[in-house]
Amino acid sequence: MSEKSNKTIVYSALEIANICGVVNQTAINWIRSGHLKAFSTPGGQYRVYSDDLIEFMKKRGMRIPAAILDTEDKESFTKSQSILIVDDDQGLNAVLKKYLEKIFPDSTFYQAFDGFDAGLQMVDKQPYCVLLDLDLPGINGFDLCKRLKTTTEFNKPYVIIITALEDDDVKQQVLKLGADLFFKKPLNLSVLAEKMQNLLKKD
Repeated sequence: MSEKSNKTIVYSALEIANICGVVNQTAINWIRSGHLKAFSTPGGQYRVYSDDLIEFMKKRGMRIPAAILDTEDKESFTKSQSILIVDDDQGLNAVLKKYLEKIFPDSTFYQAFDGFDAGLQMVDKQPYCVLLDLDLPGINGFDLCKRLKTTTEFNKPYVIIITALEDDDVKQQVLKLGADLFFKKPLNLSVLAEKMQNLLKKD
């Protein structure tokens, strides 16, 4: 890697893929489609300046690793954190979005109502935090929780479980899978918001 300036580093397509938790071809497709600004080396390899990568990730609401942020970027990064709410109860999903938007005014909120849409948005948006219902059509919430926390596919977001499942051991199961917080329905929104604030302050 070479430098554009004292603070700006140049990344290859493979390095971008690793940072974003995608395969190399996806990073190349972003570049070829014009979504991610890049230039070519004399040997025909793509290179991307770090400030262009950061801007690209901000626009998509991706969680940006602190290691690629310089001091001036860190404040703006905290304002671009995105939160995905995954629950097939559209009424509750809407209530959560409306309430949490007031608590986290600098965050971008996305919604998914089934497992298929949730998967697409997790890959595309790379949310910083996921509120995840376990009992969803087309998805196993337990398996998804594990994938979110143990693979780089989704950039390892914070995972907050919200569920109406009555099994006594559900909480312990998801916490062992890596979930950061657990709440049973019906939700106490003020308690949920307070716990989320404490969790997200860690970064």
